[in-house]
Amino acid sequence: MGTVRIGTCSWTEKSMVERWYPPGTSSPEAKLRYYAERFDTVEVDSTYYGMPRRTFAEKWAERTPEGFVFHVKAFGLMTQHSVDERALAPELRSHDYTLDERGRVSHPSAEMVDRTFELFLEELEPLSATGKLGGVLMQFPPYFAATEHRRAMENLGYIEYAHEKLKPARMLCEFRHPSWVSERNATETLGFLADRGISFVSVDAPQLEGGTTMPPMTAVTADLAYVRFHGRNRGTWHARTASAADRFDYLYEPGELCEWEAPIRELAAEADVTYAMFNNCRYDYAPRNAADLALILADIVEPRPGDALPGDPAHAVDRGSHPGAGQMDLGV
Repeated sequence: MGTVRIGTCSWTEKSMVERWYPPGTSSPEAKLRYYAERFDTVEVDSTYYGMPRRTFAEKWAERTPEGFVFHVKAFGLMTQHSVDERALAPELRSHDYTLDERGRVSHPSAEMVDRTFELFLEELEPLSATGKLGGVLMQFPPYFAATEHRRAMENLGYIEYAHEKLKPARMLCEFRHPSWVSERNATETLGFLADRGISFVSVDAPQLEGGTTMPPMTAVTADLAYVRFHGRNRGTWHARTASAADRFDYLYEPGELCEWEAPIRELAAEADVTYAMFNNCRYDYAPRNAADLALILADIVEPRPGDALPGDPAHAVDRGSHPGAGQMDLGV
């Protein structure tokens, strides 16, 4: 049985800072140190919007204890998203690209994409050097689909290209179009990832009419398994909001998290380590739910110093039973 590590998909989201951190925890260093006392892993979300900076990566490595793991979300250009031209690093501006009517880069040259991958890893080298880089999260857009064979083959080719460019970093692959795991495509998709040691990212997300979102499917395709909890707020899922956190305005009930107990235990039985990461970073929802899940999975969760559960360094792990655990299942 492998271990489970639990964290959140941000530690700096504005409403999370206001609600979760104690008064006076204002500096970037203080916030990260406070977080790292309570959790041993986190996602860096800001790198989707702009390239990481080596100086930031150096500080992240310095301010966290040995064994702490950062998973870093790929810059949008790497996952075929359009990106704001103002977010381009100076090293990328000399390459060929076109802009859409909103001033966003929509057709970067192949050389520009190549350089983006290289620069991304160069800037994260301080995390790699200290063993604190977990995986690079490649969250592909909804239009990156497998709805027809030719399109699927082209997109699988891009995944293989990205995997090669990211080496030796781990690649975490999150699809947002359910065609990848349809009855027709699931076996081929998961086999493709497993053959290359790319981690399939399982998600908990709102289930909308018409099946337009990813189902809560789990699979182990590498020695590292990964689950992201996006919340189940149907009303905000496709809304254009002032803050990305507004889309994930959802606090899981304990029973909803218990639905994931059996699937996560199954992942942990096959993978060396399973990460459960909460992306419902509105207010203090993510750290609260992370602590809830840690209690449900207490016997296989990697403890904090002093045998404490993630989320609370002051209390030892209760290895006993708890109400509701194991009573629900995903049914997939």
